[in-house]
Order: sequence, then C-alpha cells, then structure tokens
Amino acid sequence: MSEVATKALAPQPQKKVKKLKPARKQVKAGDVVKTEAVQTGKEYNIWYNKWAGGDREDSYSNKTKSQTRCNIKRDAGLTRANTTGNKYICLFFARGCCPYGWECEYRHTLPDPDDSMPDSSKDCFARDKFADYRDDMGGVGSFNRQNRTLYIGRIKECATAAETEEVIIRHFKEWGNLETIRILQYRGVAFVTYTYELNAQFAKESMACQSLDNDEILNVRWATEDPNPESKKAEKRRLEDLGQEAIRDRMDPRVVEAMRAVRALEEGALVGEDGYLVDEVDGSDGEGEGRGAKRLKLDREEEEEEEEERVPVQQVQQQPPQPTGLLNADTLESLKYFAEIRQRNGASLPSAQPKKAPVATAPPPGLGLADYGSDDED
Repeated sequence: MSEVATKALAPQPQKKVKKLKPARKQVKAGDVVKTEAVQTGKEYNIWYNKWAGGDREDSYSNKTKSQTRCNIKRDAGLTRANTTGNKYICLFFARGCCPYGWECEYRHTLPDPDDSMPDSSKDCFARDKFADYRDDMGGVGSFNRQNRTLYIGRIKECATAAETEEVIIRHFKEWGNLETIRILQYRGVAFVTYTYELNAQFAKESMACQSLDNDEILNVRWATEDPNPESKKAEKRRLEDLGQEAIRDRMDPRVVEAMRAVRALEEGALVGEDGYLVDEVDGSDGEGEGRGAKRLKLDREEEEEEEEERVPVQQVQQQPPQPTGLLNADTLESLKYFAEIRQRNGASLPSAQPKKAPVATAPPPGLGLADYGSDDED
C-alpha cells in the first residue's frame, strides 16, 4: 500500500540579480537528431497534432530520453527580445536546444512573475491555451484555471522517502520557487506545486522526458484539480487575494482611502492612519487605543442621537402654514397686514356706490321692424 508524504516548503530567498551576458548558443545546427514517433493510429488529429489512438498503449521502451537539457546558470543571457520588448520565453531554450543564442527573437531567461505577460490566454512561450485540458493532461493547458501543480511520473525512488524528496527538490527548484511537494511512495509519482504558474509552465517543458539521478525517463503532465475541500478553499482565497491586490495596485491611493472611510462610516467604526479600522485593534496589544476608539465611537453616537432629536423641531418650525379655504396663507397674511395699517391710520376704504338700475323705456310705436337689421343700414 502506498503512502502519501506531503511537505510545504519554506519560501526561498530571492537571488541577487546579476548582469546578464549575451546568451550562448545551446546547440549547433544539426547536432540534434529529430526522429518522428511511430505511427500508432489511422487518423491524424489536428487538435493534438498527432496520430489518433495508441497513446495509452505506448510502452515504457517507446519513450525516448531528451537529447538536451537547459542549464539556467550557463545558458541564460540577453537576446534581441530584451531590446525589442518581447516578453515571451524561447521554447527551445527551455528544452535546451536553441541554436540562435543572442540572435533569438525570444528571451533566454526564466519567466519573471513580476513582469506580467501581454495576453493571459497564452502561456509564457506565446502558445495559445485552450478551454479545456487534453485527455492525457499534456499540451499547453487551459485558460479557465490557473494550474501551478505538475504531475511527475515514472520516478525511480531511492531507499528512503527523504532521499527521493531531496532529489526531486534539487532538480525542480532550478525553474522557480517551490511551494509544496507531495510524493506517493512506492508508486513512483510526485506532485510539485510552484509559487507561480509561469514557473510551472517553464518546468513542464524543461523536465519533459528528462531523468533525475537514476537514469529514468520522466512523464511530466499537468495535475488535475485537487479534490480536497480545504485545498479548494485555500486556492479560492489565494485567487481572491491576488485579484484584490491587482485592483488595489491599479487604483488611485486616494480613491482607496475614500472607500475605506466610507466603509468605516457605514459600519460605525473609525479608520486609523494606516487605513485599517480602529475597533479591530486587539485589546492585548493596544488596550488603551481600543478603549479610546470605543469612547470616541460612543461620543459620536451620542452626538448623532442629539442631532436626530433636533431635526424634528426644526422641521416643525420651518414647516410653512397649510392653506385653508379659497385664499392661500400668503394672501391672508397680506390682508391682516393691510387691516392693521388701516386701523392705525384711521382711514376707511371708499365705499362702493351701487349702480343705478337701467330705466325701462317704452317701445316706439309701430311694428318694431326696425329692431332687426336690414340692407338699408349700409
């Protein structure tokens, strides 16, 4: 029965950046003999770029060891990409067989995690990713999931698990910082997790069909998603933290401070000089500051309650009188004002004289045909 050994590695200290020299040519033209794989299928699959069928039936003897291997200390250097601004890495440099050296149009260095790639749908070698992984978990990978873990198969284990672990760490730490390593003992399988996905992409191409210390031929693939719920929660939390950090870096610091202040006001808390909520200070570390913050918070709440009590009184005082009857309030106030003035001056308003009723006159004698209009009036 196989045993599982998982080890979380301490973060490795960053190495000092040395001034790079012009990249050397790893091989000469014609040194690498390329042999085509034996046709095992009857149909050519353009998606996987190989003959369909027979992939699972390939025996161990059909796996040929890579003829070259990259050596970062010896092969890394400056190329034309450092002057043209191309950020992608040379695929053949990772495999150790680039014949161009400093004349190469791609970079001959390890991918820099701080230097983001122009297109997230491509890997560090400028190859397009796909929506899903291949059936054998090989190839470029998927853009729907950030995968930092590699599956390492066909490992010839040492006498003890500690020796096997030391060998794997020594060979894989050359391509970037390792986060965790998990070994399935007596099964020849290990899972290596890098801190950054770019380093995992580079290591997958660099260690494909390579050997460790026992002249084996490694089978390097992308690892499937870890079914452990705790691992899923940790990965989700890590991605959320990375997203928040990326958004925070792109935002104006003044906008961030304003958002923190608004959030603090909504929650009824105070914001310190460092941008964090004051009421979140631990009582054991800063008991005095915590008490002072709570006292200020209570004082602010009392002032807000007093202001809320004053608001209804002011609203009643400022509320305009409601109109009654046909005349509005302004007209009634004006009439009262004029009535007071009339009482003071003793003047009386002129009385309105009644109009005389019209005197009825007798109609003129005759038939009264003149009352109607006729043509003689013109």
